[in-house]
This record gives sequence, structure tokens and C-alpha cells, in this order.
Amino acid sequence: MPLPRTRGTALRQRLAELRGPEVPAKALDARALAALAANPGCKRRAILDGAGVNKTTLASALGAPSAFGQSQFALTRGNAFEAKVKADGGAELLRLVHERLDRGAEPPTGAQVPDLTAIGPEGRTARTALALREATGTAGWTLLDHPMLALDVAGSPAFLEPDAVVVHPDGSWTVVEIKSFPMLDGSADPSKVGAAARQAAVYVLALEEVAARMEPAPRVRHRVLLVCPKDFSNLPTASAVDIRKQRAVTARQLARLTRIEDIADALPEGTCFAPDLPAAELTAAVESVPATYAPECLSACELAFHCRDRSRAAGAVTSLGRSVRAELGGLTTVEDVLAAARGEAGDPDDPAVAALRRAAELRAEALDAVPGGAAR
Repeated sequence: MPLPRTRGTALRQRLAELRGPEVPAKALDARALAALAANPGCKRRAILDGAGVNKTTLASALGAPSAFGQSQFALTRGNAFEAKVKADGGAELLRLVHERLDRGAEPPTGAQVPDLTAIGPEGRTARTALALREATGTAGWTLLDHPMLALDVAGSPAFLEPDAVVVHPDGSWTVVEIKSFPMLDGSADPSKVGAAARQAAVYVLALEEVAARMEPAPRVRHRVLLVCPKDFSNLPTASAVDIRKQRAVTARQLARLTRIEDIADALPEGTCFAPDLPAAELTAAVESVPATYAPECLSACELAFHCRDRSRAAGAVTSLGRSVRAELGGLTTVEDVLAAARGEAGDPDDPAVAALRRAAELRAEALDAVPGGAAR
């Protein structure tokens, strides 16, 4: 007699049907989870990632292949910089952690760097948890190089590999992110820093799950260390980044992911995202899930080109950016915005409509003041 299906088992089977019965699941990583936090309102990304759909393959099948991802040159440069930062047992990395985050502690001389090798991701995760437990009680510095962490996502473990985790003498833990983009005069590109902070927040959440299983639970610091090249050199510098906001957003989004059955239940019967389906059928399946496109998706999601084309075809104002969308209130399409500006539609008491009409008046006055302006 077969065992009764639990809710978790039923959800996994439903997600497998959405992915395609013969299509292997693509494991979620920290970048994918961080991108979910960057666009928490996108149901399309939530269900596709929750089902383990390979969005790169899906985008190609839809005729909108993605250019998303790092170049081989960038990967090589990043690996070389990371190796430099971690050279000599991570001496420079630990110095930066001490300098930026824990000046009151003893300088990190003779830090421990435990061996984290094990068989498979489950074995590496268990070895990492053991190393963290052992390091927490030593009252010294410990550097975990590429530890393996597990985070429960929609009932399944997502295995995550931060660049490094440092255990402080007081037993607290710090996530370290090493990036190859530069810090110029002490600051870096805000968008890249934001992406790194969201990624670090995923690691912090995973570390908190490890800490919760210990008694007493160690403190997982919410200020992470971002290490980058200084100016145009290959010398490392670092900045402490407070990721409490990103952690809260990511935690909410992961909680939402565990309820992706609500999104799945709203889909038409027989919906499937298998890339070998006919193009028209596959497009209809993807379009059956609402998307929330914004220009920021171009640097975070493999389906961005497809969603951008659909957003532009629908005249959605979200294709102009979230800030523009926020200013326009209930006006959701470019056609609605133009009609409101011309006085053909919209509530004149609506602040967005009033601002658009005033802007149209000022534009008309400016054109009238320019010879030949009326013809423009």
C-alpha cells in the first residue's frame, strides 16, 4: 500500500509537473535567491525558481536568449583576486575583518583554517556545521574558506557556498563577500553593492539556521564584509555593509516561496514549462503567470528580455523603471499616462494626473515660446 502523500510531497510533485516530467531541476543558489529579493512581487520568477526551471534554457526556447551572466574574463579576474585575498592562510582577509568589524578583539595572528572537504553537498554542509561548532568555543580567529550551507527553500534544501565565513574570538560569525568590482575612493557602484548585500543576506539566513541548532546560539553578525580591489589596483580593500534590510526582505520572500502552491493552483490545468514544447504552447504557459518587469531585471534575471518585450508591447509603465511607476499611481500604461496629460482621461483631483497636466501645459508654453515650436 503506497504511503499517503503529504502536503510537501504533493507540492514537489506539482512543481515537477510544471517543470516537465523528464526535465531535471535546477538548484537554487545564492544569486537566484538574492534576485528574488530584488523583485519580490514577480510571481513568474517565484514559480519558475521554485519549480527548478532552467530560465536560461527557457529564454532561448521562447526566442529571447539571455545575455545574463559573467564573462569568462570577469570570472578569471574574480578568481585571481579572491586567491590573492585569501593567500597566506587568509592573513589579509582576517586583517580586514579585524580592522573594519572587530577592532576591540585581539589581532588575528595564527588563525585556524579548517579543512572542509567532504563527499557531496550534504557531507560538506555537515562538515561546515561541525567546523563552526568547534571554532565557536576556541576564543580565537577561524577562517572557513568556501563553506557549504543549506537553506530550506519551498521544502527542499538549497546548497549555498559563500566566499568565506569568519568566526571571531567572541564566538560571533561574519559573512565575507569578495567581489572583483572596484572601490573608488572608498565607495563602489551602489547597484553592485546592493546586489552583493542581497546575496550576503541569503548566507546570513543560512548561517542563522546553523546557529539555531547550537546551544547557546552564536550571534550571526548583520554587518558583513565586502572586499573589493582598491581603486584601479589589485590590492584588496573592504567595507562593512549592514544587511539587516536585505535580510528582512529576503526572509519575507523565502516565506512567500514556501507558499508557491498558491501560485501553482491559480495556473490553468496542464500548464508546463518544459523547453521542448511548441513555442506557442510554451509562450502561453509563461504568460499565464503574472510578471513584474523592471529595467533592473536585465542584470538579475535570464527571462528579462522576454518580459521586457511583453511589457513594452503592453505599454506598461513598469518598463520605464520602478521610480516612474511609483510616481504615476493608478496609471499603469503609457496610453493612460498620455491620455491623462492631454486631459482626455483621469481624475483631475488625482495628484499624478494633476502633475501630468501641469507638465503638459508647461511643455506647450515652452514650445510656443520657441519660433517654429508648434511644429515640433
